[in-house]
Amino acid sequence: MLDVAAIFDMDGVLIDSEPLWCRAEIEVFNNLGVPLTQSMCSQTMGLRTDEVVSYWYARFPWTGVNQSAVAERILNRVGELVATEGKPMPGAVEAVQLCRRMQLPLALATSSPMSLVHLVLKRLGLQDAFDVLNSAETEEFGKPHPAVYLTTARLLGVHPSKCVAVEDSIRGMMSAKNAGMRCIVIPAAEERENPEFAAADIVLDSLEAIDRAWLERVINS
Repeated sequence: MLDVAAIFDMDGVLIDSEPLWCRAEIEVFNNLGVPLTQSMCSQTMGLRTDEVVSYWYARFPWTGVNQSAVAERILNRVGELVATEGKPMPGAVEAVQLCRRMQLPLALATSSPMSLVHLVLKRLGLQDAFDVLNSAETEEFGKPHPAVYLTTARLLGVHPSKCVAVEDSIRGMMSAKNAGMRCIVIPAAEERENPEFAAADIVLDSLEAIDRAWLERVINS
């Protein structure tokens, strides 16, 4: 077994769920009078749901529904969309399966709650693929704080410097880098020119670029 672990983010890395999150948030927030649009959703990319709700409440406070209830509405709607429309990101399932064949310690570290994690993995047929599943919902701070990645490395029994994280967002990349990990980033098409991604170790257009030889070069670099 190679002495390196692979840690995957979930939303936007394994599953094409960012559009589903955006749809759910627009539906829920618009019903509360928050003028959220598709272009505004990127402002909260990578945050936990409770942090997304707090972010928009601070800017467009509403009355009548508490923030935890709003977060639950969003999660329920995303869960419905994942179960019926969720699709893997290009190359995602194959990349996870490759890591399994290479016997890499393998984990998932996400801002989404564990209830959604199980829905996504079932949808993708990856229920038994990961050695560790970890959600930032159990951490005091979400991404870009490194807590979720540090906890994941500890659960894997691998030092953070021996971990390679796979992310899609600025906040997720910062979380992994702040934890002392190497980070492969697959930005959304509209985000690829963001200069902040220069902090990543590698930037790819999709996980389809990953094969065994490529991954071995990354691990041994």
